[in-house]
Amino acid sequence: MNILLRIVISAVVAFGLSYVLSGVHINSFVTAFLLAIVLGLLNVFVKPILIILTLPITLFTFGLFLFVINALIILLAAKFVSGFRVDGFWWALLFSLLLSVLTSFFYKTSVKKND
Repeated sequence: MNILLRIVISAVVAFGLSYVLSGVHINSFVTAFLLAIVLGLLNVFVKPILIILTLPITLFTFGLFLFVINALIILLAAKFVSGFRVDGFWWALLFSLLLSVLTSFFYKTSVKKND
């Protein structure tokens, strides 16, 4: 149940951000839902590999390179999900930051209400 809640919250936030950010385009809520699933899978399978491969530069930048990895994950998801488009790296970086912060906030808020 928690994973489904996370996916729905991520989809809602991503769909909302596509209206706020002019460089991020999502065609429909179904596309946003599919995007949330793809992002979850990429974060589970691809992101750990990227973190391990870029560990020296991540340590050198005191972890700031993880923001770059998050943006790359967003750009990779755009390749897999038709109907989702990001206009460039900086839009992907901003989208990933806002998506992470807002999704965490709304998930924690919804979990507190259910307890």
